Amino acid sequence: MVPYNDKAVQIMDEVNKVVFGKRVIIEKVLTAILAKGHILLEDFPGVGKTTLALAFSKAMALEHHRLQFTPDVLPTDVVGFHLLNKDGDGYQYKPGAIMCNLFLADEINRTSSKTQSALLEVMEEGKVTVDSVTREVPKPFVVMATQNPIGSVGTQMLPESQLDRFMIRLSMGYPDRTSEIGILKERQNSNPLEKVVKVVEKEDILTMQNLVEEVFIHDSIYEYITLLVAQTRDNPLIELGVSPRGSLAIMNMVKALAFLNRRDYVVPADVQSVFKDVSAHRMILKPKARVNNVTVDNLLEDILRIVKAPRIITKES
Repeated sequence: MVPYNDKAVQIMDEVNKVVFGKRVIIEKVLTAILAKGHILLEDFPGVGKTTLALAFSKAMALEHHRLQFTPDVLPTDVVGFHLLNKDGDGYQYKPGAIMCNLFLADEINRTSSKTQSALLEVMEEGKVTVDSVTREVPKPFVVMATQNPIGSVGTQMLPESQLDRFMIRLSMGYPDRTSEIGILKERQNSNPLEKVVKVVEKEDILTMQNLVEEVFIHDSIYEYITLLVAQTRDNPLIELGVSPRGSLAIMNMVKALAFLNRRDYVVPADVQSVFKDVSAHRMILKPKARVNNVTVDNLLEDILRIVKAPRIITKES
């Protein structure tokens, strides 16, 4: 029987067949999935965000739906609605696009705030409520949302309270020259997605998520996380720091990362690896910081340098 850590590596290998040169991003996305989180991909059009989501859904045998968010998309398109039966004796539920394992919300910032709220409520609760009737979404359940950071025409940017619902925010960026040459060659005669094969079942993902929950965190790691988060709240250049939900997201991400690295315990390096991806979109800088060209990334780097990491003694030490 293949160990679940190896199955996780196989998933990344399959996605890497179509998303070239982005192994670190692939690992972070899988880490968030195993941590039962949702992912916000903020990047320019055409860099492979949709391909990334489709490759994951295929490798993990997940039912996926994609919805292109535009100003005319309604909340019912997301969560579904009740329709009167032909014989008129009752109503039948027509599922919305959200009723799947992996939901790709393309350009979430181009739809109305009401539709955004409907999606984000399901992300938080893991349930769909239509006409006072509540239904569980399928498990595992992951939302991958994309937004374009360039161009504000016709957009409704997510409020900070809603950005907080995403476990991590990532940016894929443009591929390097070698990777882009590989993309051009692979796309000549076929769609690389056809090469992606299923390596796990949905039940395997649920099992891996349960194994992640069992990963051990030492008290000193808990303290390290809270000290880092406290720095985002006390810094005079930061208007809004990381919330307790953000602290929980860091905790869950580091456990998943430890699992991917074949450990049943967390080390400080795990925290350092995920801290910026989990924290950056949860913070608002004061005008003073922006005037002085201080970025969120600069501040988070400073915090990681200032806060001393605990020393964890392990068998490998």
